[in-house]
Amino acid sequence: YEIHERLVGSEMCIRDSNILPWNAKISKYFSKKYTIYHKMLYSKKSCDIVKKNKKGGLNMIAIGADHGGYKLKEEIKEYFNKQGIEFKDFGTNSEERTDYPIYAKKVAQAMVDKVADKGILICRSGYGMTVVANKFKGVRAASVTSIEYAKSAKADDDINLLTLSGDNTDVKEAIDMINAWLETEFKGGRYKERLDMLEKIENENMK
Repeated sequence: YEIHERLVGSEMCIRDSNILPWNAKISKYFSKKYTIYHKMLYSKKSCDIVKKNKKGGLNMIAIGADHGGYKLKEEIKEYFNKQGIEFKDFGTNSEERTDYPIYAKKVAQAMVDKVADKGILICRSGYGMTVVANKFKGVRAASVTSIEYAKSAKADDDINLLTLSGDNTDVKEAIDMINAWLETEFKGGRYKERLDMLEKIENENMK
């Protein structure tokens, strides 16, 4: 059996989900040749998200917000830490008034520089962040307001940066939308042909 060496909060993931029944105590299933990183229960949901992200090549999520999105950003970060989802916070670091283009630029540039391959941005409406992020070549940002929109954003348009409204989104809604986005796979096919058209437009207009 192969242990996936990633802690998920107080839990751990098993790479082959068929090894054990979900919610079994892991400590009694492994011999001395394995290092037991945490003798707790593990969660199917958490492991599925981690495996899906790794399958999709996820290395890092860049996250940022202005003062209007700061509180929601911190709540999302707390969830990410518990689930073992890797992220890098680009600010802001308080609810003191600031300007959304600063943080949208930092997150989008991190994606351009391959520091992160996905991004999340939060301001009061989500719209300002979307406008700025889409000024960066290769970034496809969309503001989503439901689980279905989050799924279709990824499935149809391979959206790689999600923007959220700090004013109109609670943490549960945000987490549900983020998980739907992370778990959904791009359809490819004719949808890839449209992204190829988009890339051509970018190359013509973004020097």
